[in-house]
Amino acid sequence: MAEAATLGQPGARQPWLRRGIALVAAAMLAACSTVVPRAPVTAPERAPRPAANRPEPVEAGLPRDTARNRVALLVPLSGSNAGVGRSIANATMLAVLDTGTDKVRITNYDTATGAAAAAQRAIAEGAQLILGPLLSDDVRAVAPIAKAAGVPVLSFSNDASVAGNGTYLMGYAPAQSIDRVVQYATSRGVTSFAGLIPNGLYGERASTAFLRSVEGAGGSVVSLQTYGRVAGGIAGAVTRLNAKAPYGAVLIADGAASAGVAAPLVKRGSGASTRLLGTELWNSETSLATKPALNGAWFASVGNTLYRQYATKYRARYNAAPYRLSSLGYDAVLLTVRISRDWPVGRPFPEARLRDADGFAGIDGAFRFGRDGVAERALEVQEIQNGTTVTVSPAPSGFGR
Repeated sequence: MAEAATLGQPGARQPWLRRGIALVAAAMLAACSTVVPRAPVTAPERAPRPAANRPEPVEAGLPRDTARNRVALLVPLSGSNAGVGRSIANATMLAVLDTGTDKVRITNYDTATGAAAAAQRAIAEGAQLILGPLLSDDVRAVAPIAKAAGVPVLSFSNDASVAGNGTYLMGYAPAQSIDRVVQYATSRGVTSFAGLIPNGLYGERASTAFLRSVEGAGGSVVSLQTYGRVAGGIAGAVTRLNAKAPYGAVLIADGAASAGVAAPLVKRGSGASTRLLGTELWNSETSLATKPALNGAWFASVGNTLYRQYATKYRARYNAAPYRLSSLGYDAVLLTVRISRDWPVGRPFPEARLRDADGFAGIDGAFRFGRDGVAERALEVQEIQNGTTVTVSPAPSGFGR
Protein backbone atom coordinates (compact mmCIF):
# COMPACT_ATOMS: atom_id res chain seq x y z
CA MET A 1 0.00 0.00 0.00
CA ALA A 2 1.23 3.49 -0.80
CA GLU A 3 0.97 5.15 2.58
CA ALA A 4 0.30 8.87 2.73
CA ALA A 5 1.66 9.16 6.28
CA THR A 6 1.07 7.86 9.76
CA LEU A 7 0.56 9.62 13.07
CA GLY A 8 3.54 9.76 15.39
CA GLN A 9 3.51 7.56 18.45
CA PRO A 10 3.08 9.22 21.85
CA GLY A 11 6.39 10.52 23.09
CA ALA A 12 8.00 10.38 19.65
CA ARG A 13 9.88 13.41 18.46
CA GLN A 14 7.50 15.32 16.19
CA PRO A 15 8.81 17.04 13.03
CA TRP A 16 6.50 19.99 13.60
CA LEU A 17 8.20 20.78 16.90
CA ARG A 18 11.42 21.33 14.98
CA ARG A 19 9.85 23.34 12.17
CA GLY A 20 6.93 24.89 13.97
CA ILE A 21 7.94 28.57 13.65
CA ALA A 22 8.84 28.30 9.97
CA LEU A 23 5.69 26.39 9.12
CA VAL A 24 3.45 28.79 10.99
CA ALA A 25 5.06 31.63 9.05
CA ALA A 26 4.38 29.75 5.83
CA ALA A 27 0.79 29.26 6.88
CA MET A 28 0.42 32.99 7.45
CA LEU A 29 1.79 33.68 3.98
CA ALA A 30 -0.71 31.15 2.62
CA ALA A 31 -3.68 33.09 4.00
CA CYS A 32 -6.05 34.01 1.21
CA SER A 33 -5.32 37.74 0.94
CA THR A 34 -4.23 39.73 -2.06
CA VAL A 35 -0.52 40.45 -2.09
CA VAL A 36 1.10 42.86 -4.56
CA PRO A 37 4.85 42.24 -4.50
CA ARG A 38 7.46 44.16 -6.38
CA ALA A 39 8.60 42.40 -9.52
CA PRO A 40 12.35 42.03 -10.16
CA VAL A 41 13.83 45.13 -11.82
CA THR A 42 16.69 44.59 -14.27
CA ALA A 43 18.78 47.53 -15.38
CA PRO A 44 18.52 47.97 -19.18
CA GLU A 45 21.66 47.96 -21.26
CA ARG A 46 20.63 51.30 -22.72
CA ALA A 47 18.33 53.82 -21.18
CA PRO A 48 17.22 56.25 -23.85
CA ARG A 49 15.57 58.48 -21.27
CA PRO A 50 15.55 58.63 -17.45
CA ALA A 51 13.50 55.89 -15.76
CA ALA A 52 13.10 57.64 -12.43
CA ASN A 53 9.46 58.49 -13.00
CA ARG A 54 8.39 55.12 -14.42
CA PRO A 55 6.19 52.96 -12.17
CA GLU A 56 7.74 49.61 -11.35
CA PRO A 57 5.82 46.62 -12.73
CA VAL A 58 3.67 44.76 -10.23
CA GLU A 59 2.01 41.34 -10.22
CA ALA A 60 -1.45 40.82 -8.77
CA GLY A 61 -2.38 37.89 -6.56
CA LEU A 62 -0.17 35.74 -4.35
CA PRO A 63 3.61 35.90 -4.73
CA ARG A 64 5.20 33.34 -6.99
CA ASP A 65 6.53 30.28 -5.20
CA THR A 66 9.23 28.41 -7.04
CA ALA A 67 9.87 25.91 -4.24
CA ARG A 68 6.36 24.54 -3.57
CA ASN A 69 3.28 23.53 -5.49
CA ARG A 70 0.09 25.43 -4.74
CA VAL A 71 -2.93 23.64 -3.28
CA ALA A 72 -6.24 25.38 -2.62
CA LEU A 73 -8.56 24.45 0.25
CA LEU A 74 -12.17 25.39 -0.52
CA VAL A 75 -14.40 25.21 2.55
CA PRO A 76 -17.02 27.42 4.23
CA LEU A 77 -15.17 29.79 6.55
CA SER A 78 -18.21 31.96 7.27
CA GLY A 79 -21.94 31.39 7.46
CA SER A 80 -23.87 28.46 8.92
CA ASN A 81 -21.25 25.82 8.05
CA ALA A 82 -18.25 27.82 9.22
CA GLY A 83 -17.66 25.55 12.22
CA VAL A 84 -16.98 22.42 10.21
CA GLY A 85 -15.14 24.41 7.52
CA ARG A 86 -12.75 25.95 9.99
CA SER A 87 -12.22 22.57 11.64
CA ILE A 88 -11.22 21.11 8.27
CA ALA A 89 -8.89 24.06 7.66
CA ASN A 90 -7.29 23.52 11.07
CA ALA A 91 -6.89 19.82 10.29
CA THR A 92 -5.07 20.55 7.04
CA MET A 93 -2.64 22.84 8.86
CA LEU A 94 -2.08 20.18 11.51
CA ALA A 95 -1.29 17.66 8.77
CA VAL A 96 1.21 20.08 7.21
CA LEU A 97 2.92 20.48 10.57
CA ASP A 98 2.89 16.76 11.36
CA THR A 99 4.39 15.78 8.01
CA GLY A 100 6.89 18.65 7.95
CA THR A 101 6.31 18.98 4.22
CA ASP A 102 8.05 21.71 2.26
CA LYS A 103 6.63 20.56 -1.08
CA VAL A 104 3.14 22.09 -0.99
CA ARG A 105 1.60 25.38 0.04
CA ILE A 106 -2.07 25.36 1.07
CA THR A 107 -4.21 28.48 0.75
CA ASN A 108 -7.74 28.71 2.20
CA TYR A 109 -10.68 30.07 0.21
CA ASP A 110 -14.15 30.70 1.63
CA THR A 111 -16.93 28.99 -0.34
CA ALA A 112 -19.69 30.62 1.71
CA THR A 113 -19.33 33.76 -0.39
CA GLY A 114 -19.50 31.78 -3.63
CA ALA A 115 -17.84 28.47 -4.46
CA ALA A 116 -17.40 29.26 -8.16
CA ALA A 117 -15.74 32.59 -7.39
CA ALA A 118 -13.48 30.89 -4.84
CA ALA A 119 -12.40 28.30 -7.42
CA GLN A 120 -11.75 30.94 -10.07
CA ARG A 121 -9.64 32.95 -7.67
CA ALA A 122 -7.70 29.89 -6.51
CA ILE A 123 -6.89 28.85 -10.06
CA ALA A 124 -5.97 32.40 -11.04
CA GLU A 125 -3.55 32.44 -8.12
CA GLY A 126 -1.87 29.27 -9.32
CA ALA A 127 -3.65 26.37 -7.58
CA GLN A 128 -2.78 23.05 -9.20
CA LEU A 129 -5.00 20.94 -6.91
CA ILE A 130 -8.23 21.75 -5.07
CA LEU A 131 -9.14 20.17 -1.71
CA GLY A 132 -12.89 20.54 -1.12
CA PRO A 133 -15.53 21.83 -1.41
CA LEU A 134 -17.67 20.31 1.33
CA LEU A 135 -21.22 20.64 -0.02
CA SER A 136 -22.40 18.84 -3.16
CA ASP A 137 -23.91 22.00 -4.67
CA ASP A 138 -20.56 23.72 -4.27
CA VAL A 139 -18.83 20.77 -5.94
CA ARG A 140 -21.18 21.13 -8.91
CA ALA A 141 -20.23 24.79 -9.18
CA VAL A 142 -16.49 24.18 -8.86
CA ALA A 143 -16.05 21.02 -10.96
CA PRO A 144 -16.45 22.51 -14.49
CA ILE A 145 -14.19 25.46 -13.64
CA ALA A 146 -11.48 23.15 -12.33
CA LYS A 147 -11.88 20.73 -15.24
CA ALA A 148 -11.43 23.52 -17.78
CA ALA A 149 -8.20 24.50 -16.04
CA GLY A 150 -6.95 20.92 -15.74
CA VAL A 151 -7.03 21.07 -11.93
CA PRO A 152 -8.23 17.92 -10.09
CA VAL A 153 -10.71 18.27 -7.22
CA LEU A 154 -10.60 16.20 -4.01
CA SER A 155 -14.01 16.95 -2.51
CA PHE A 156 -15.23 16.22 1.01
CA SER A 157 -18.78 15.54 -0.18
CA ASN A 158 -20.40 12.08 -0.01
CA ASP A 159 -22.78 12.69 -2.94
CA ALA A 160 -21.65 10.18 -5.55
CA SER A 161 -23.58 12.01 -8.27
CA VAL A 162 -20.96 14.81 -8.36
CA ALA A 163 -17.96 12.49 -8.74
CA GLY A 164 -16.05 11.77 -11.92
CA ASN A 165 -14.45 13.72 -14.77
CA GLY A 166 -11.62 15.02 -12.60
CA THR A 167 -13.61 15.26 -9.35
CA TYR A 168 -12.93 12.76 -6.56
CA LEU A 169 -14.96 12.25 -3.39
CA MET A 170 -13.38 11.58 -0.01
CA GLY A 171 -16.66 11.71 1.93
CA TYR A 172 -18.08 8.63 3.66
CA ALA A 173 -20.52 7.07 1.19
CA PRO A 174 -23.64 5.68 2.88
CA ALA A 175 -23.90 2.84 0.35
CA GLN A 176 -20.57 1.43 1.57
CA SER A 177 -21.45 1.49 5.26
CA ILE A 178 -24.87 -0.05 4.60
CA ASP A 179 -23.39 -2.84 2.49
CA ARG A 180 -20.73 -3.56 5.11
CA VAL A 181 -23.19 -3.86 8.01
CA VAL A 182 -25.64 -5.94 5.96
CA GLN A 183 -22.86 -8.32 4.96
CA TYR A 184 -21.86 -8.65 8.61
CA ALA A 185 -25.45 -9.23 9.73
CA THR A 186 -25.95 -12.02 7.19
CA SER A 187 -22.68 -13.62 8.31
CA ARG A 188 -24.23 -13.75 11.79
CA GLY A 189 -27.33 -15.53 10.54
CA VAL A 190 -29.71 -12.65 9.79
CA THR A 191 -31.85 -13.32 6.70
CA SER A 192 -34.90 -11.04 7.07
CA PHE A 193 -34.53 -7.27 7.13
CA ALA A 194 -36.65 -4.15 7.45
CA GLY A 195 -35.76 -0.49 7.11
CA LEU A 196 -36.69 2.91 8.50
CA ILE A 197 -35.66 5.57 6.01
CA PRO A 198 -36.00 9.37 6.31
CA ASN A 199 -37.49 11.33 3.43
CA GLY A 200 -35.04 13.22 1.26
CA LEU A 201 -32.06 12.57 -0.96
CA TYR A 202 -30.00 10.76 1.69
CA GLY A 203 -32.95 8.47 2.43
CA GLU A 204 -33.51 7.70 -1.24
CA ARG A 205 -29.90 6.67 -1.73
CA ALA A 206 -29.83 4.74 1.53
CA SER A 207 -32.94 2.74 0.60
CA THR A 208 -31.53 1.88 -2.83
CA ALA A 209 -28.24 0.76 -1.30
CA PHE A 210 -30.08 -1.25 1.37
CA LEU A 211 -32.24 -3.14 -1.11
CA ARG A 212 -29.25 -3.96 -3.30
CA SER A 213 -27.09 -5.06 -0.38
CA VAL A 214 -29.72 -7.35 1.12
CA GLU A 215 -30.48 -8.90 -2.25
CA GLY A 216 -26.77 -9.39 -2.94
CA ALA A 217 -26.35 -11.06 0.45
CA GLY A 218 -29.18 -13.49 -0.21
CA GLY A 219 -31.58 -11.99 2.34
CA SER A 220 -34.99 -10.37 1.97
CA VAL A 221 -36.41 -6.96 2.86
CA VAL A 222 -39.84 -7.58 4.39
CA SER A 223 -40.78 -3.96 4.99
CA LEU A 224 -39.34 -0.55 4.14
CA GLN A 225 -40.97 2.51 5.68
CA THR A 226 -40.18 6.18 5.16
CA TYR A 227 -40.89 9.10 7.47
CA GLY A 228 -40.64 12.86 7.62
CA ARG A 229 -38.69 14.61 10.35
CA VAL A 230 -41.83 15.92 11.99
CA ALA A 231 -43.54 15.22 15.31
CA GLY A 232 -44.81 11.65 15.26
CA GLY A 233 -43.13 10.87 11.93
CA ILE A 234 -40.89 8.10 13.24
CA ALA A 235 -43.58 6.62 15.48
CA GLY A 236 -45.99 6.34 12.56
CA ALA A 237 -43.36 4.66 10.39
CA VAL A 238 -42.53 2.15 13.14
CA THR A 239 -46.22 1.31 13.56
CA ARG A 240 -46.41 0.48 9.85
CA LEU A 241 -43.15 -1.42 10.09
CA ASN A 242 -44.27 -3.53 13.05
CA ALA A 243 -47.37 -4.64 11.16
CA LYS A 244 -45.10 -7.10 9.35
CA ALA A 245 -42.86 -8.04 12.27
CA PRO A 246 -40.81 -9.88 13.34
CA TYR A 247 -37.53 -9.32 11.50
CA GLY A 248 -33.98 -10.39 12.09
CA ALA A 249 -32.69 -6.82 11.77
CA VAL A 250 -33.94 -3.29 11.14
CA LEU A 251 -31.81 -0.61 9.48
CA ILE A 252 -32.35 2.91 10.86
CA ALA A 253 -30.77 5.09 8.18
CA ASP A 254 -30.59 8.26 10.26
CA GLY A 255 -28.61 9.92 13.03
CA ALA A 256 -28.38 8.94 16.68
CA ALA A 257 -31.30 11.13 17.81
CA SER A 258 -33.74 9.50 15.40
CA ALA A 259 -32.32 6.05 16.09
CA GLY A 260 -32.79 6.59 19.82
CA VAL A 261 -36.46 7.43 19.28
CA ALA A 262 -37.11 4.51 16.93
CA ALA A 263 -35.19 1.77 18.77
CA PRO A 264 -37.53 1.12 21.74
CA LEU A 265 -40.59 1.28 19.48
CA VAL A 266 -39.09 -1.26 17.07
CA LYS A 267 -38.16 -3.69 19.82
CA ARG A 268 -41.55 -3.33 21.46
CA GLY A 269 -43.26 -4.46 18.27
CA SER A 270 -40.72 -6.80 16.71
CA GLY A 271 -39.12 -8.33 19.78
CA ALA A 272 -36.11 -7.66 21.97
CA SER A 273 -33.96 -9.99 19.87
CA THR A 274 -34.32 -7.83 16.75
CA ARG A 275 -30.90 -6.48 15.80
CA LEU A 276 -30.72 -2.76 15.00
CA LEU A 277 -28.40 -1.58 12.22
CA GLY A 278 -27.04 1.90 11.57
CA THR A 279 -25.11 3.83 8.94
CA GLU A 280 -21.93 5.91 8.92
CA LEU A 281 -23.95 8.78 10.43
CA TRP A 282 -23.81 7.04 13.79
CA ASN A 283 -20.04 7.36 14.05
CA SER A 284 -20.16 11.15 14.19
CA GLU A 285 -22.44 11.39 17.25
CA THR A 286 -20.95 11.02 20.70
CA SER A 287 -24.36 10.52 22.35
CA LEU A 288 -25.00 7.30 20.43
CA ALA A 289 -23.66 4.83 22.99
CA THR A 290 -25.54 6.48 25.85
CA LYS A 291 -28.95 5.48 24.47
CA PRO A 292 -29.93 2.21 26.25
CA ALA A 293 -32.32 1.09 23.53
CA LEU A 294 -29.42 0.93 21.05
CA ASN A 295 -27.45 -1.54 23.15
CA GLY A 296 -26.40 -4.40 20.86
CA ALA A 297 -26.86 -2.40 17.64
CA TRP A 298 -24.34 -2.72 14.80
CA PHE A 299 -23.07 -0.05 12.43
CA ALA A 300 -20.21 0.19 9.95
CA SER A 301 -17.83 3.12 9.75
CA VAL A 302 -14.21 4.15 9.47
CA GLY A 303 -12.16 3.24 12.51
CA ASN A 304 -11.57 5.59 15.42
CA THR A 305 -8.22 4.44 16.86
CA LEU A 306 -6.01 6.87 14.92
CA TYR A 307 -8.74 9.47 14.95
CA ARG A 308 -8.60 9.62 18.75
CA GLN A 309 -4.86 10.34 18.59
CA TYR A 310 -5.50 13.04 16.02
CA ALA A 311 -8.30 14.55 18.13
CA THR A 312 -5.96 14.77 21.13
CA LYS A 313 -3.39 16.66 19.06
CA TYR A 314 -6.10 18.89 17.62
CA ARG A 315 -7.42 19.85 21.09
CA ALA A 316 -3.93 20.57 22.33
CA ARG A 317 -3.23 22.92 19.44
CA TYR A 318 -6.62 24.62 18.93
CA ASN A 319 -8.14 24.31 22.41
CA ALA A 320 -11.33 22.82 20.96
CA ALA A 321 -12.66 19.46 19.81
CA PRO A 322 -12.52 18.80 16.07
CA TYR A 323 -15.56 18.03 13.94
CA ARG A 324 -15.53 14.36 12.97
CA LEU A 325 -15.46 15.30 9.27
CA SER A 326 -12.24 17.26 9.76
CA SER A 327 -10.26 14.04 9.41
CA LEU A 328 -11.08 14.20 5.69
CA GLY A 329 -9.00 17.36 5.45
CA TYR A 330 -6.12 15.78 7.35
CA ASP A 331 -6.11 12.70 5.13
CA ALA A 332 -6.39 14.79 1.96
CA VAL A 333 -3.14 16.51 2.94
CA LEU A 334 -1.46 13.18 3.74
CA LEU A 335 -2.40 11.94 0.28
CA THR A 336 -1.16 15.15 -1.33
CA VAL A 337 2.15 15.01 0.53
CA ARG A 338 2.61 11.38 -0.46
CA ILE A 339 2.09 12.17 -4.14
CA SER A 340 4.15 15.38 -3.93
CA ARG A 341 7.30 13.28 -3.74
CA ASP A 342 6.84 12.69 -7.46
CA TRP A 343 5.26 16.05 -8.30
CA PRO A 344 7.84 18.47 -9.77
CA VAL A 345 7.27 22.07 -8.73
CA GLY A 346 5.39 24.03 -11.36
CA ARG A 347 4.07 20.96 -13.15
CA PRO A 348 0.40 19.85 -13.21
CA PHE A 349 -0.72 17.59 -10.40
CA PRO A 350 -0.17 13.92 -11.44
CA GLU A 351 -3.85 12.94 -11.35
CA ALA A 352 -3.16 9.37 -12.45
CA ARG A 353 -1.52 8.74 -9.07
CA LEU A 354 -4.93 9.14 -7.41
CA ARG A 355 -6.01 5.90 -9.07
CA ASP A 356 -3.35 3.77 -7.40
CA ALA A 357 -5.02 0.36 -7.01
CA ASP A 358 -3.25 -0.27 -3.70
CA GLY A 359 -4.81 2.87 -2.28
CA PHE A 360 -3.60 5.09 0.52
CA ALA A 361 -3.59 5.12 4.31
CA GLY A 362 -4.84 7.84 6.60
CA ILE A 363 -6.23 8.34 10.07
CA ASP A 364 -9.57 7.08 8.74
CA GLY A 365 -7.94 3.89 7.51
CA ALA A 366 -7.26 2.56 4.03
CA PHE A 367 -8.99 4.08 1.03
CA ARG A 368 -8.68 4.21 -2.73
CA PHE A 369 -10.57 5.89 -5.54
CA GLY A 370 -12.66 3.74 -7.85
CA ARG A 371 -13.35 4.39 -11.51
CA ASP A 372 -16.31 6.53 -10.48
CA GLY A 373 -14.03 8.80 -8.44
CA VAL A 374 -15.62 7.83 -5.11
CA ALA A 375 -13.34 6.81 -2.25
CA GLU A 376 -13.71 3.12 -1.47
CA ARG A 377 -13.02 2.69 2.22
CA ALA A 378 -11.99 -0.21 4.41
CA LEU A 379 -14.73 -0.13 7.07
CA GLU A 380 -15.10 -1.84 10.41
CA VAL A 381 -18.29 -2.94 12.18
CA GLN A 382 -18.89 -1.65 15.68
CA GLU A 383 -21.37 -2.82 18.29
CA ILE A 384 -22.84 -0.63 21.01
CA GLN A 385 -22.17 -2.33 24.33
CA ASN A 386 -23.12 -0.89 27.71
CA GLY A 387 -22.46 2.75 26.95
CA THR A 388 -19.52 2.35 24.62
CA THR A 389 -18.71 1.00 21.16
CA VAL A 390 -16.66 -2.12 20.50
CA THR A 391 -15.21 -3.26 17.19
CA VAL A 392 -16.69 -6.67 16.35
CA SER A 393 -15.39 -6.92 12.77
CA PRO A 394 -12.10 -5.08 12.09
CA ALA A 395 -11.51 -3.21 8.86
CA PRO A 396 -9.13 -4.79 6.38
CA SER A 397 -5.70 -3.14 6.38
CA GLY A 398 -5.65 -2.68 2.62
CA PHE A 399 -7.01 -3.75 -0.74
CA GLY A 400 -6.08 -7.01 -2.41
CA ARG A 401 -5.66 -7.08 -6.14
